[in-house]
Amino acid sequence: MAATAAPDTGLDLSWLDLYDSPTSATPGKKGLTLKDINLAGYADTARAGGDMTYRLRGHTPRPGAQRFGTNYQSKADVWSDNCMMLYEEAVQRQWSSARDIPWGTLGELPDEIERAMCQLCTMLTEVEFIAGDVPGQWLPFVSAQDFEAGLFLMTQIMDEARHTEVFRKRALVNGGGLLAQGQNGLRTLIEARDFTEMSVLMHVQAEGFVQSMFRMGELIGQTDADKRIFRMSAQDESRHLAFGVMHLKYTLENEPERREEIHHYLDKAEVDGGGASGDVQLQEVFESLCLLLGGGKDKFDEGVQKFLLLRKRQINEYVHRLGVAGLGDRRERLGPLMAQFLDPE
Repeated sequence: MAATAAPDTGLDLSWLDLYDSPTSATPGKKGLTLKDINLAGYADTARAGGDMTYRLRGHTPRPGAQRFGTNYQSKADVWSDNCMMLYEEAVQRQWSSARDIPWGTLGELPDEIERAMCQLCTMLTEVEFIAGDVPGQWLPFVSAQDFEAGLFLMTQIMDEARHTEVFRKRALVNGGGLLAQGQNGLRTLIEARDFTEMSVLMHVQAEGFVQSMFRMGELIGQTDADKRIFRMSAQDESRHLAFGVMHLKYTLENEPERREEIHHYLDKAEVDGGGASGDVQLQEVFESLCLLLGGGKDKFDEGVQKFLLLRKRQINEYVHRLGVAGLGDRRERLGPLMAQFLDPE
């Protein structure tokens, strides 16, 4: 029965008539997730185009709603098919640098090892701060029609804040301190003028390189606390990387005409080594990694060999990720500083 205005009170209850297709979501094994409510006229497949207000997907339009004029109108500009799952995982797997790192296991380390770790943490503090700052700049551009992508980016900002915090704590907790400033190849992330440009350079390239480094935390870390820091940070970084790969895949599948444009972004970024990998070319960071990988100054040559293996792994994993996303032809035009580490097919 339709609701009508009540003449004796002057109330307008017409909004009660909006429910022409009632929807019920069923919680799954993990509770009521975004995927569970992604159904019927509220699903991402029912996305409406051309709306420049902050109307989330499924809301009934309101006449006179103000336009903001800053958000993307194409789903392919920001979407990733795994963003709902990644958001849920991020919410469930938050951790605390204060409580979840066994700081008491640090103990006294040889002076060169402690300072090398502090130098690496100095660089990572800067890298992770920028990795949280950059997606924050793009949140206003994510259409409310694609709000799940925005929710995921919010969790990334929180993850990167925690990484900045934990690496700064590590540099200051054990008799070391913050050392030489890094930031050699990160300007391209801040200067990106398009969401996909930003995501490819940050999520797929830069964070991919950092992820490879975190995964070698068992070699880099000399204590249980250090190993746990790298392990927990790698867990978070995997989500950011997965979002970027799937966003690139979605973009290439739905807007294949952008392929050369994306190649151009990578051409520019790879000139100086690309993204966060540029930081390991700084002398202080390179030497600190070699000291940590080798186990001291007297094993520096061994550390260099392990560092070269790390670079090789970074580059080959990077090319593999691009292949998964549908940009396998990147292998043929990889920048020379990277191509020298690439395994043959």
